[in-house]
Amino acid sequence: MQRHTDNAQAGEEPEAKQDEAPLLAEQPSSRTGLCSTRCGLTLVLHISLFMAYALRVSLSITIVAMTNSSHPHGCSGSDRLGSSSRTKAQLAPVYSWSAETQGIILSSFFYGYGLTQALGGYCSGLFGGKPILGSGLLLSSVLTLLVPRAAELGVSFLIGLQVLLGLAEVSGAQYTLWAKWAPPLERSRLMNIADAGCTFGTFFALLVAGIICQSLGWPFVFYIFGAVGCAWCLCWFLLVYEDPAHHPWISAGEQEYIMSSLAHQGSSHGHSLPLVAMAKSLPLWAITIACFCTDWLFYMLLTSMPTFMSTVLHFDLREVSAALLSAPTGSSPPWMLLPAAFLVAVPYIGCSSTVVVVLLTLALTIISLTGAGININHIDIAPRYAGFLLGITNTFGIVAGIIAPTAVGLLVGQVIWGSPHGPHLDVLGDGERAEGVG
Repeated sequence: MQRHTDNAQAGEEPEAKQDEAPLLAEQPSSRTGLCSTRCGLTLVLHISLFMAYALRVSLSITIVAMTNSSHPHGCSGSDRLGSSSRTKAQLAPVYSWSAETQGIILSSFFYGYGLTQALGGYCSGLFGGKPILGSGLLLSSVLTLLVPRAAELGVSFLIGLQVLLGLAEVSGAQYTLWAKWAPPLERSRLMNIADAGCTFGTFFALLVAGIICQSLGWPFVFYIFGAVGCAWCLCWFLLVYEDPAHHPWISAGEQEYIMSSLAHQGSSHGHSLPLVAMAKSLPLWAITIACFCTDWLFYMLLTSMPTFMSTVLHFDLREVSAALLSAPTGSSPPWMLLPAAFLVAVPYIGCSSTVVVVLLTLALTIISLTGAGININHIDIAPRYAGFLLGITNTFGIVAGIIAPTAVGLLVGQVIWGSPHGPHLDVLGDGERAEGVG
């Protein structure tokens, strides 16, 4: 471990000087058009992250169709889920899961996800980002195909499968690739375009899943998404190469440009890591705290908002899906407190569905915008260890992903949403509204 400390300590002076040099020095020029190999890698990574996040969030919308909607009382008025809407996919099974059980199911993905982030980032540094990310996406696609069968077998099987899905997904591997492919002056643009696949995949999946649930039945969400994911994995292994030196079609000029730009940072890390230096790195701790805070808001919205909009605002699945669309990822703005302020305001809006949708959309948009500015810092402070560092910060973010849905499920059993006077306690024991409350 001490052998590598001088080469890449996360936040210490030797590496800081090395990493600042290429950012300040004049870089060799190379064409950066859409036909460049690194732009092709950006597109492939964008689609791969699109698929990974579509697989990840599919349960968040389908769980609305999978349950019998025995949730706390919502806004008054006519039920917008008419009988014709209920019978479009009447052959799909429906389960009587409480709000607490749904929260545990939605959180279970993160139990497995948190265990493999640092390990996956470490392995991607040893074996490369291509096999780690590709094999994780393939395994996730196959497991997604099994979700309907696991739900049929029981809650325990579904929770276990969600844990396996979390274990299969390693999100830090792409940063190991970028450390070998992205010139310092192009990192922000290339990484932001690729990472936008996470946002597009999330909300496109929520949109399409709602349509599929009402048209074909919720099991087909998992069948279609899983099959497309398996097909895309073939493209991944055929199109992606670990570094410019091994790419068979890259031009000599582009290869020289990339390799000369990254020559200062050396190769990927070996078996040992400067863990003590990482633990003492204040920049790394700053990134970690930022990841936890943004992930807390994002995962809470992502996993709980479909149920809230269905049971409280009485949107049908098509309307839920359409309302969940958000803006793509961009640069990090300074106003990170705004999403929290919007969410605090939601319970006091009452039954004004338009205002609630606007507030939730603004919150999701701003959260998405902040992500790009946070993630690029992993490569900036220690490019050789970027995958491992992202695994560390992701692990803290995943803790938020575990707590948030479970906390929401527990609170929903005790709080009635949407009161014109704000949330108030529901003295209930069996999911029915108590007499004399609100």
